[in-house]
Amino acid sequence: MEFNITQNKTYRYQISCKGDKPSTLLYVLHGYGQLAKYFIQKFSHLENIIIVAPEGGHRFYLKGTSGRVGASWMTKEARETDISDNINYLNSLDAQLSREFSIDKKILIGFSQGGATAIRWRNESTINFDSLIVWASDHPKDTITKKGNDYFVIGDNDEFIRAEIKSQMIEDYKAKSYKICPYNGSHDIDKETLTNLIKNIRS
Repeated sequence: MEFNITQNKTYRYQISCKGDKPSTLLYVLHGYGQLAKYFIQKFSHLENIIIVAPEGGHRFYLKGTSGRVGASWMTKEARETDISDNINYLNSLDAQLSREFSIDKKILIGFSQGGATAIRWRNESTINFDSLIVWASDHPKDTITKKGNDYFVIGDNDEFIRAEIKSQMIEDYKAKSYKICPYNGSHDIDKETLTNLIKNIRS
């Protein structure tokens, strides 16, 4: 028989902040096999904004039993427990940062696997995010979305999403009132697309 025991766990996150007393907080949730300390660098060109990159609680060797390490948010094993733990962790992080910084606007980005975590977090918490950006990620089928100022971003050369699947994803997000933002590029954060999106949301 299987049982659970609850213990404290230490999570880690990265912060990058440029500018004089920025009041916009941007959460960036990484994809499968990435680490927060590298993922946050994709947002380093953004000015006058607090960038926070939480890291998924499951770290592992990307190949074999040594070498490069990546992190993930969950797997199919004990998924409901991991989903709950992720949301509790992210809620606690937001509560702490909201005490430390004077925040006027909160934006949430979820890339690839992090997209599903971002959607669940926004939908299952009481945090008022000004915008949600889902980047190259399926919408979790077990989650009913809240309507807001939401975007779905996808590259036309995304090597991880087949063309027929991509078309269905776009239609699904349209039906959920997401604005669709295609760009010419692969499965990665496109700098120009990101910059324009953040500018539009902040204006």
